[in-house]
Amino acid sequence: MKIVQSSETKKVIASPTTSIWEFTMEDTKISGAITEINGRYPEQGFAINEVCKEIAFVVSGSGHIVTSDQARPISVGDLIFLDKGESFAWEGTLTLFMATTPKFDPRQHVIKY
Repeated sequence: MKIVQSSETKKVIASPTTSIWEFTMEDTKISGAITEINGRYPEQGFAINEVCKEIAFVVSGSGHIVTSDQARPISVGDLIFLDKGESFAWEGTLTLFMATTPKFDPRQHVIKY
């Protein structure tokens, strides 16, 4: 068992609209984070996780998960699965819990304009 205390999280400012608290673990097969979005992330274009799959759970707020051809509403209690290689953006005022497998690596997270 591993418990990561909130005091052990690493805060990352991903953009002016997005803050992320990473729960640092040594396990290379999974990672977790809390993300707060106030606006759009990414601000332009779409994000792509080239290697990892991601599950996001809406803890608070509401908004949309956006792809190149649609914007789908999301709100508290919704779970979103993003497969590796999918293009997406978040819009709204949202707090998300995110888990990725394998462990999230920012070098694999690409913004496509």
